[in-house]
Amino acid sequence: MREDHLEALSLLHDPVRRSLYEAVAGSGGDVGRAEAAEAAGVSRTLAGHHLDKLVEAGLLESGFRQPERRGPGSGRPAKVYRRASGERSVSLPPRDYAMLASVLAGVADALGAEEKAEEVARAAGARLARGRRGEPVEAVLAERGYEPYADDAGEGRLRLRNCPFHALSQEHPLLVCSMNLALCQGLLEGLGDRPERAALDPRPGECCVSLALPSDSKTNED
Repeated sequence: MREDHLEALSLLHDPVRRSLYEAVAGSGGDVGRAEAAEAAGVSRTLAGHHLDKLVEAGLLESGFRQPERRGPGSGRPAKVYRRASGERSVSLPPRDYAMLASVLAGVADALGAEEKAEEVARAAGARLARGRRGEPVEAVLAERGYEPYADDAGEGRLRLRNCPFHALSQEHPLLVCSMNLALCQGLLEGLGDRPERAALDPRPGECCVSLALPSDSKTNED
């Protein structure tokens, strides 16, 4: 277990810091101090103090947003925060499942077993749905760390802000993304939904899979 990971995650035990972290992480982009403070229900000064602590711990990253208007009187660049790209985990006692997953993915690639891997992933998705038939897929995906959200661009899709297999997908993108799609399709099928709702639809910084929203959901939004 890495001590710096434990120390960083311990910061989230504080309810204010956790609220601020969730506000930034849930935005999917850059968040200013005032916006984060409003979401957490604290003052801008207090929010800035805690946000900077989260940056020091490596849980958030900071930058500056240039004012929309340039020239005299336009003001200074505003400090903004975004979720850090790195991963933090704690295991007692220490375990390294990521290494084994990387080895197994390499084996599947070496054997040309992509179709079999997709078949196994689809069955794993169906297992996630056991006893939950009829539940919305968003709830199950949220529990698995996908961070689903409805696209606000009028595209009628449920997008996944986080990829739970991000590190592995960097090593074996084609294999992992195809397995991820198969897992989501198996989950939908197990919930009694249409598996074809899930499709590969990569966006920078997000999961490679998105789901078509049910027609009734789109109607209600309209």
